[in-house]
Amino acid sequence: MEWEVVIGLEVHAQLATQSKIFSGAATAYGAEPNTQACMIDLGLPGVLPVLNKDVVRMATKFGLSVGAKVSQRSVFARKNYFYPDLPKGYQISQYELPIVEGGQLEIQLDENTSKVIGITRAHLEEDAGKSLHEDFHGMTGIDLNRAGTPLLEIVSEPDMRSAKEAVAYLKALHSLVRYLGICDGNMQEGSFRCDANVSIRPKGQKEFGTRTETKNVNSFRFVERAINYEVDRQIDLLESGGKVMQETRLYDANKNQTRTMRSKEEANDYRYFPDPDLLPLEISSEYIEEVRKELPELPHEKRQRFQQQYALNAYDASVLVSSLDMADYFEAVVNTVGSGNKAAKLVANWVMGDLSAALNKDLLDISESPVKASQLAGLIKRIVDNTISGKIAKIIFETLWQEGGDTDSIIEKQGLKQITDTGAIEKIIDEVIASNPQQLEQYRSGKDKLFGFFVGQTMQATKGKANPQQVNELLKKKLDG
Repeated sequence: MEWEVVIGLEVHAQLATQSKIFSGAATAYGAEPNTQACMIDLGLPGVLPVLNKDVVRMATKFGLSVGAKVSQRSVFARKNYFYPDLPKGYQISQYELPIVEGGQLEIQLDENTSKVIGITRAHLEEDAGKSLHEDFHGMTGIDLNRAGTPLLEIVSEPDMRSAKEAVAYLKALHSLVRYLGICDGNMQEGSFRCDANVSIRPKGQKEFGTRTETKNVNSFRFVERAINYEVDRQIDLLESGGKVMQETRLYDANKNQTRTMRSKEEANDYRYFPDPDLLPLEISSEYIEEVRKELPELPHEKRQRFQQQYALNAYDASVLVSSLDMADYFEAVVNTVGSGNKAAKLVANWVMGDLSAALNKDLLDISESPVKASQLAGLIKRIVDNTISGKIAKIIFETLWQEGGDTDSIIEKQGLKQITDTGAIEKIIDEVIASNPQQLEQYRSGKDKLFGFFVGQTMQATKGKANPQQVNELLKKKLDG
């Protein structure tokens, strides 16, 4: 049987506030356990929550950026469940009336394919604490520093049909919240994490299959692996006559498998009711328009501008704007080199190619790049004005990466200036041809592929310094003469 995969994601984005959603306690990462939890976070008797106004602004920004309806009236509710790291015995969240309803996000799948993913809602809530198992033999430690940390839970429609689409959506969302400045997106610290709802159904069937929810996956690679594992598990289960159970599962990255955590709760299991300590949140249309004016250039807007302004294709533009830091780096280089279309394409190739490869190899973010935008611009300027060839540029880039400095000094010090003197190149070509009479005869008898041999010999004789375009043109004339 052919199966269709159905995926929806629930993403928890930690909002980039200095204090918690209902208290003045700090949200800084890495503090000693239980040093950033005040009486409100601990749920002590008689304390009252007070809403942090910054979270409202951030949620509104998000809603406007995805074309959603920002509700002028939303309500906080108590979501009741027992867990050791939930000190109040309930979590304050939004249920029936969330602050953001609807919306959509376009994802780029490859050079020619994009898809629009629907967003059901986004609501504000507080985070729970954290259970610690590693350091306590036979016991569990509780760290309540995270309790009360502000979260925006973004719930997608079940519009994704593969792990690849899910990762593309997650990356687009990750990029968006960072552009907006509402979340730092640090997945290692838990600032951006994902619950993946996965089900399968026979191809052509309209009704959804039974879904499982894999909780708190915190890397793009693990999301892809967890979904693929879960899809294979459900297919094997159904094809062997079994039944998929609705449940919450955990992903074990070491074993690359999901395992049962608990049976999946329904909404009525949580006994939601409006929180009596918090008034309904009411915001005006004037406030929403005020926030709209604060929106930065969004990823899709920047992508369209890059295509128009720099004549880049959709895929290149999408890669460059996937990170705000990368987009800013690219523009800083282009603005120094010059914004001609040919130069812009060359800059794009270097940023997406050699620079990104070096960053990945050393596990660095572009903001930590040893080669600054001004240094790469200096290198590309010398390619554009034919001072150096592309091959020599790679040697210089490696020196910039390892030792720093600037391109002109490296060219001078290492004698890497490109040979563009036609007479000098012709002399070397004559020597190469004279040294290889057999290959010359074979080339002239129809073995055109030997042209590459002569190019290689010439470049070798000039130690890679000859202008490749001139070498090709002059060789063609000499060999065909």
